[in-house]
Amino acid sequence: MLDERVRNGQVDDLAMAMVELRNTDEAYRFFEDIFTIHELQAVAQRLAVARLLRRKVTYQEIAEQTGASTATISRVNRCLTYGAGGYQQILSRLDERDEAAGKGNGNKR
Repeated sequence: MLDERVRNGQVDDLAMAMVELRNTDEAYRFFEDIFTIHELQAVAQRLAVARLLRRKVTYQEIAEQTGASTATISRVNRCLTYGAGGYQQILSRLDERDEAAGKGNGNKR
């Protein structure tokens, strides 16, 4: 569960807003309004890094493919290993969706 220092009404509202998104078009519109381009790219990069780490890609290859620093890759790896399971849960769902759509286990959307 999210650290109590971070969890509050505002973060609860953000989580609920994300749950209410009905499709990718809504998500893109919401993201454009709520994130700066840099923030959105950073979050998307971390998800891409997590996908590659789950596929056992090396740090060097991940850095080359995503442009992420080794510090970012390490941080995402710690979350995958010791975190709350959020990356694991969503990546498993994305993998299931990709398999159902016949996309295999790629890292691009």
